[in-house]
Amino acid sequence: MSSPAPDNGSNKKPIMDLVIELLEALVDWLRYEVETIVREKVVLPLQRLGITLFAASAASCLAALGATAIAVGAFMLLGQAIGYAYALLLIGAVLLIGSVVFLIVKKKNMVK
Repeated sequence: MSSPAPDNGSNKKPIMDLVIELLEALVDWLRYEVETIVREKVVLPLQRLGITLFAASAASCLAALGATAIAVGAFMLLGQAIGYAYALLLIGAVLLIGSVVFLIVKKKNMVK
């Protein structure tokens, strides 16, 4: 029987090189895991939030434009029916009464 070839260390890596490779593999794995977690838990929810905020802003702008058009149309109809001076007077009075009611309700809620 022949004995195994003598090991002179030429085909073995030093322990420090193996430890360094292990640490590099561990760091690469941790980076991958952290990147995946950040993408799933932070980036994607923020993207969804941004899309939701954009859609809500666009909807509110369109609603404001629509409400303005309806208000102008209602004012023109009211102006034709009772006169433009009286229409402005009536709209101003309704807004003033509405603000007074709002302030009274707000003051009562603050006292409680």
